Amino acid sequence: QVQLVESGGGLVQPGGSLKLTCAISASPFTFTFYSGSWYRQAPGRQRELVAQLTETRTTRYSDSVKGRFTISRDDAKTTMYLQMNSLKVEDTANYYCYVEGAEWGKRQNYWGQGTQVAVST
Repeated sequence: QVQLVESGGGLVQPGGSLKLTCAISASPFTFTFYSGSWYRQAPGRQRELVAQLTETRTTRYSDSVKGRFTISRDDAKTTMYLQMNSLKVEDTANYYCYVEGAEWGKRQNYWGQGTQVAVST
């Protein structure tokens, strides 16, 4: 059973940085990574797509984070990251990783449990 586990959230002041990690509990020999994304959901708001990474390493970002956030993954494709710089109060939310992949050839979508990011003075 493939699971995604996020970490790296916390409290930071405006202008600060955090790096979120999404660990994929799968062997790189049996798991194929197709694409990954980071979403966030603030209280009372809908979940929104923040950043996306394709298998060819093409990246896309929402306008609200472009130039400040960077999505990446390790070469083994078992860990995905979101580097967040110049954080703003409006970046406060629960952040979720999402991966489209296949274990032993069976394609599925996976969600992490979320990690809280709070930007405040």
